[in-house]
Amino acid sequence: MENEFFKSVFLLLILLNPFLLIVYLLDLVQDLDRPAFSRIVIRAGIISSAVFVVFAIAGDAIFESLLQAHFESFQIFGGIIFLLIGIQFVFSGHKAMTKMRGSPEHIAGAIALPIMIGPGTVSASILAGSQLPAFSASGAIILAMSITVATMVLLKVVHDQVRPRNERLIERYVEVMGRITALVVGTYSIEMIMQGLRAWSKNF
Repeated sequence: MENEFFKSVFLLLILLNPFLLIVYLLDLVQDLDRPAFSRIVIRAGIISSAVFVVFAIAGDAIFESLLQAHFESFQIFGGIIFLLIGIQFVFSGHKAMTKMRGSPEHIAGAIALPIMIGPGTVSASILAGSQLPAFSASGAIILAMSITVATMVLLKVVHDQVRPRNERLIERYVEVMGRITALVVGTYSIEMIMQGLRAWSKNF
């Protein structure tokens, strides 16, 4: 059971990927001070953790009984959302997320969905719930999210220390990483859509 616990934590960390998340939030990293950024990221982490725990406990029953929809439909829609994000990144860079997040008072919720809460992380939560008792699955989710949030806050601190001396270098790095991220996100979104379509077609 201990092995499955750490496997679940590791899988969620890979899918959440704080080093990629920080690229999505670079405008917030640059515009906000550390306490404000930390509060927003922590709130987003709490929202996401609550959703993941619900999926870990309830599993596929949420889709089959409550929503009366196939998980594949969620996967396809999530792929479309990520595809739109990738396209926005290609043409506008990381600043595209500012338009997609909307008003400042809803930033935490917008970070949680669709950036943290997606088909991949929801699937990992359901998998954790199927392999571990509810308490252990919830613990794995909370631990993974805590590591993710702590890493993002640490990256914010590093950014604030490095930027005054190497601002031009950071801007170039951000621009390059933003474009690379767009390609990765776009490719991953197409793969999500194709996987959803393949799985959905098996129902007929």
